[in-house]
Amino acid sequence: MSPHGNLQVSPWIIIILQYCNVAKELQQRTIPPPPPPGAGGLVSSLRPPTAQKGNTNNKSGARASTERCSKGTSVGQMKLKPLHWDKVIANADHSMVWNEIIDGSLRNTFGYTNSNCQIPRENELSSNISSSSPASTAQIFILEPRKSQNKAIVLKSLAISRKEILDSLLEGQGLTTDILEKLARIAPTQEEEAKILQFIDNPSKLADAESFLYHILKAVPSAFLRINAMLFRSNYDAEILHLKESLQTLEMGCQALRTRGLFLKLLEAILKAGNRMNAGTSRGNAQGFNLTALRKLSDIKSTDGKTTLLHFLVEQVARSEGKRHVLKRNRSLDRNDSQGRRNSDLNSDTLAAAEREKEYVLLGLQEMGGLRIEFSNVKKAATIEYDSFINTCSSLTSCVTEIQLLIACCSNGEEDGFVREMKGFLEECEEELHIVAEEQTRILELVKRTTEYYQAGDCKHDRLDLQLFVIVRDFLDMVDQVCVDISQKIQKKNLALAANSGSASPPLLPIRAPLKFPDFRIHLISDSSRTPSSSESDDNF
Repeated sequence: MSPHGNLQVSPWIIIILQYCNVAKELQQRTIPPPPPPGAGGLVSSLRPPTAQKGNTNNKSGARASTERCSKGTSVGQMKLKPLHWDKVIANADHSMVWNEIIDGSLRNTFGYTNSNCQIPRENELSSNISSSSPASTAQIFILEPRKSQNKAIVLKSLAISRKEILDSLLEGQGLTTDILEKLARIAPTQEEEAKILQFIDNPSKLADAESFLYHILKAVPSAFLRINAMLFRSNYDAEILHLKESLQTLEMGCQALRTRGLFLKLLEAILKAGNRMNAGTSRGNAQGFNLTALRKLSDIKSTDGKTTLLHFLVEQVARSEGKRHVLKRNRSLDRNDSQGRRNSDLNSDTLAAAEREKEYVLLGLQEMGGLRIEFSNVKKAATIEYDSFINTCSSLTSCVTEIQLLIACCSNGEEDGFVREMKGFLEECEEELHIVAEEQTRILELVKRTTEYYQAGDCKHDRLDLQLFVIVRDFLDMVDQVCVDISQKIQKKNLALAANSGSASPPLLPIRAPLKFPDFRIHLISDSSRTPSSSESDDNF
């Protein structure tokens, strides 16, 4: 209880008061008593000479600051968590927001300074100032300093002299594609070009990038327009060849989609199965379906969940194709040979009826393996990017027009090698681009008709025409995977039968494996008794 009644005093206040009392007692003990009167002169005369006040303060301050800094680094600093980011590379073409950030320490950025380390900071600044060369301060920057430095870095990587570049610009040849791309990358804007050309001081004082641009633009005012023209000519053959190959791929892809083969039989099987499964609904009795439904076939599974509708349909079509292949092969045999084989065929029928089914399926799967070759151009066409394909021809034509305007401006005086080189090149380009543009129009019309052939009324946008190839490619990839799954399943069954039989002779009438598609059979096959015609149609399905 405190002397003030019920007022409670914090223990911390008591500790602080005790600490103050102890400190006061220590201070009184350490301070020596004042000298007696009249003895001050003798004491002062006996003291050793002291150093200058300023030096003492500097040494003691430096020592103290060093100690405080060392304590701060050992105690205050700790391992920080890293901040994961991707560093941005400086762009020579334009300034960036990071160029506006003033270099400085973290302390200055957050508005505080550490007085403990002022002296090392001053020493660092003084050493930086003394080490800076007067040559760097003498350079004149017309562009932004960082942008100028980035352009200078690109120029140093060229490994070609300024004179060689000027000669090539005047002759219109002699520069590689890599050098032309780098030169086009450092092209100044119109505003920067005007500032450089208006420079009237000593050009030797300019920075490296400004000096290069100054001499190039003074010698050839249209230097970078010529660089772009030469770069266009260097890349033209590859671009026009790629466009021609794309046109050829689309045409052959359309031809493949028009052929009657296994792909059409797969669509027929899917349509029949879908109509049977959708019987009695608004989706039933369909004459066709949107091909986007092909992607859903692998999502529809049987009641046991072990197989999909796509697996069932592919196996049925493969069995039908394999049986047709065997019948065609037997018909090609001589009548006598077939009569001689009849007894062995009867024995094989009684021995392994299921083996014939496996043979049909395996033969049909081999036939389906040819789809990837038959539709190879369809898969290539699916990789064509619509915007790039459509805009390539018009972009090339517009570049040719720009170069023609450049040549017209350069032809006012005496024609140089650049003008002569470009005139011959443009004459060939104009004729070729005219032919390619007509061919592109024809191919796009063919693609549109092919899309309408599969799904009429679904061509509201030209961009959707190329989606047909994407859908078919994805479906064929699914079919390829299903064929692999079915082949592996048959191989596993054969290995299991071989392991179970061992050395014993196989039974004459092996038990057939249970049907794997009961749910689908209910929908796809009529419950009524099968007539010979219905059985035959079932086999062909």
